[in-house]
Amino acid sequence: AVAPAPRRVAAEGRVITYPGAEVRVGSDRAGRIVSVRVVEGAAVRKGDVLAVLESDELAASVAAAAARLAEAEADIRLAEITRERRQALVAERIAARSDLDQAERDLDAARARRATAAAEVARLQAQLRKMRILSPIDGTVISRVVDPGETVEAGDPVATIADLRRLRVEGEADEADAGALALGAAVEISADGFPGQSWPGRIEEVADSVTLRALKPQDPGRPTDTRILAVKVALLQPTPLRLGTTVELKITPRR
Repeated sequence: AVAPAPRRVAAEGRVITYPGAEVRVGSDRAGRIVSVRVVEGAAVRKGDVLAVLESDELAASVAAAAARLAEAEADIRLAEITRERRQALVAERIAARSDLDQAERDLDAARARRATAAAEVARLQAQLRKMRILSPIDGTVISRVVDPGETVEAGDPVATIADLRRLRVEGEADEADAGALALGAAVEISADGFPGQSWPGRIEEVADSVTLRALKPQDPGRPTDTRILAVKVALLQPTPLRLGTTVELKITPRR
């Protein structure tokens, strides 16, 4: 006799990204947005500029600090020449040793001023770089929440970037079906927007405890307050499914 096919467990889920593949990008500084360089759906690379904050005043501060650094470097060159001359005069017994000591102190002071000026330039340049909000990953802009002219505070979101090559399904199976869920179990994935199509998946994570349902059931007759066991399902081949799509899962229990 042919063994009956195992009963498949029905569950619902939605398409999500793997951890780290979806990033909400915020502003490091408060300020007014002067330009937004991306639109929703745009592909970006790590380091691409998403938006720019007003920075005229900060740029002027950088220029002033750079001028002070150039002045300190000129002072060093002059102090070095003075020291060399006094070294020669002391060697010829024309100048006193105290004159050379003063020249050495003047040179040390000039070098200290240069170090301080260089540190200030570096500090201000670092702040200026933060006025350009960059993408931290390669991916696609799935939301953009600012427009030019808006004022943001430090930490305010600017855009969300997702690596749409790294998608999987977060599923919710009824608590009663927990015994049928196991790592590696085969899953058939389908969606209302693609009638007659399905794609293979495999369970790669099973939650340690049951929780209340988070997804709204597509079937209005199904209760919304049931306890479920969450599973994560890997997609085994490319699919046309988009981030956030609600899907139906049919899980084949492992024997």
